[in-house]
Amino acid sequence: MELACLDLEGVLIPEIWISFAEKTGIDELKATTRDIPDYDVLMKQRLAILKQHKLGLNEIQEVIATLSPIPGAIEFVDWLRERFQLVILSDTFYEFAAPLMKQLGYPTLLCHKLEVAEDGSITDYVLRQKDPKRQSVIAFHGLNYRVIAAGDSYNDTTMLSEAEAGILFKAPANVIEEFPQFPAVHEYHELKEEFLKASNRTLSL
Repeated sequence: MELACLDLEGVLIPEIWISFAEKTGIDELKATTRDIPDYDVLMKQRLAILKQHKLGLNEIQEVIATLSPIPGAIEFVDWLRERFQLVILSDTFYEFAAPLMKQLGYPTLLCHKLEVAEDGSITDYVLRQKDPKRQSVIAFHGLNYRVIAAGDSYNDTTMLSEAEAGILFKAPANVIEEFPQFPAVHEYHELKEEFLKASNRTLSL
């Protein structure tokens, strides 16, 4: 049995923090796991900036409500689900992802959770577990699944390494350069071809 594991932001949907940064004009919020590999460092930086500017979940959700999946993402998810079992492994939060998951047809999502005060301020975040994407792939192996994974950032690389096949999709040049062992593609039709190459079954476009 084969399982497809995908990152969410940057692969299927826009980067939420970048979209919020553009809306608010706070450039410091544009940093993502493409720039800062340590997720804890990145999130503490984000929460400090939100507190400084007195912004919270309500303001972020208002921006998320205006977003749509990346053009071609919905069709790609449909294509993938016809050929593989699909799980989204993301470092986003359920409080962020829900509206966009609806647009994608509610594929299974494993991610994190926020702690939010009554006034809407984000006080902390709760990781599902340490190195969750890699640990998920290890768990799927324990269920006798063969895993093909795709992502775009530093925090995806342990997942890609643990999988039988890992693919970089829409990754920035610095990530591609540092991880040349993974094929790197930028269009959904190319990603389809990489999944077909990596499968141990005979599948067609």
